Amino acid sequence: MTRQPPPPTPARPRALPIVVTLALLAAAAVVVAVSPLDLTHDKATHRPYPGAAVGAGASSRASTPRATMVPAGRPGRLPPTRPTSLPGEGTRGDGAGVFDDGSPAVANLDPGLLSALRMAATAARDDGVEFQVNSGWRSAAYQRQLLREAIARYGSKHEAERWVATPETSAHVSGDAVDLGPSSAASWLSRHGAAYGLCQIYRNEPWHYELRQGAALNGCPAMYADPTQDPRMHR
Repeated sequence: MTRQPPPPTPARPRALPIVVTLALLAAAAVVVAVSPLDLTHDKATHRPYPGAAVGAGASSRASTPRATMVPAGRPGRLPPTRPTSLPGEGTRGDGAGVFDDGSPAVANLDPGLLSALRMAATAARDDGVEFQVNSGWRSAAYQRQLLREAIARYGSKHEAERWVATPETSAHVSGDAVDLGPSSAASWLSRHGAAYGLCQIYRNEPWHYELRQGAALNGCPAMYADPTQDPRMHR
């Protein structure tokens, strides 16, 4: 009787070489050492990499930066970064055009007023009417001089203030008013100014215009007889 040879013993798996084992351990240590912040943020700026999701439910797209918040200031006006954009006194008599950026009386006007004024002037030019800035922005010193001259002319401060405001209350000093000529320009604005937000404020000053938001929809507000009836003149 022939004896059957015993079944072959399965070969034992060889142990990984020591070098491979050490390499795997080193790689695992690197993964543990890197935090989620390292994987999603630039270490130098601590800002997310484009497309990196940070936190639960974060979008895979880069976040859209927020618009810069403008500090609150006087209604309808941005807080000025400097008193004026062009030095000068804003004296009258130069007959500057509304596009004359070299004139302090024009360049230092409120940006919203100046923009509306230039749009209106462009439309008026198509009708053959030219705008002339007889007085726009004024320095406080020049406004004070005008008030002194008005008192001497009219004989009293009360009567003078029907025509000239104090430096503290003048819309010219703040850059919010413009006196326009010639009479054809004032006439054109009396018919079309509201469409651009430009309104005559005082009945005794058909040349004096200011910007009024909403005038294009609601029309210009009722006029004061003269500046002494304007509450802004008594603050």
